Amino acid sequence: MAVERHHWFVRVTHWVNAVALVIMIGSGLQIFNAYPMFARRGMTFCCYPFAGKAIPHWATFGGWLAGARNWHFAMMWLFVVNGIAYVIFIYLHGEWRDLVPRRGDVRDSWEMLKFYAFVRKKHPHQGKHNALQKFTYFAIPILAALAVITGLAVWKPVSLAPLTNLMGGYVYARYWHFLVMLALVVLSAIHIFMVFAVDPYSIRSIVTGKYNPDRAPELRDARPFYHIFTRARHDVDAQA
Repeated sequence: MAVERHHWFVRVTHWVNAVALVIMIGSGLQIFNAYPMFARRGMTFCCYPFAGKAIPHWATFGGWLAGARNWHFAMMWLFVVNGIAYVIFIYLHGEWRDLVPRRGDVRDSWEMLKFYAFVRKKHPHQGKHNALQKFTYFAIPILAALAVITGLAVWKPVSLAPLTNLMGGYVYARYWHFLVMLALVVLSAIHIFMVFAVDPYSIRSIVTGKYNPDRAPELRDARPFYHIFTRARHDVDAQA
């Protein structure tokens, strides 16, 4: 029997954030392509091996520099307002308790990794989210805040000189902004992969809010590629 899992406000802010983040990343990469390196002209930079190589066009958004900047800053304000509204809501609604890591979550994360690696047979007990999910969902808002802070340091390096200097100067502020973006992309990609590979039934919950607890990964002992490995094992047993 389906139960309510996600409040409508959480669902709306989730999808607004997803759209804003995709456009911000694509437009940011288009802006980066205007000068696809971090070192100032005539200088070198230690930590980026792809200097001078533009990001593939398919990964960018905005068409050209000015267009990308317009999209980037428009989505930035939407991203900030949406993020603040989300944080306030989960605090007032009490949903922060499902996301904040607690004592024992490091141990439980290790158990989840063992389960996903087929070392542990049974799915560890979990609440609404398992320990690895909690760390991911807790880290994303922090990274989002860092993206905004480092972005402001790049956007207003003179007006916000103390902030830019705190980042190590304009070159490093731009670099940290790029790394935060990369971290957000990686975590988002892992999140999407795990949804489809482990708990595709949760897609319904982030659209309609409804979730069938009988389909929970813990009850199904679900892990990435579970069905592929299960089918292969059954085929081997049938041939034996």
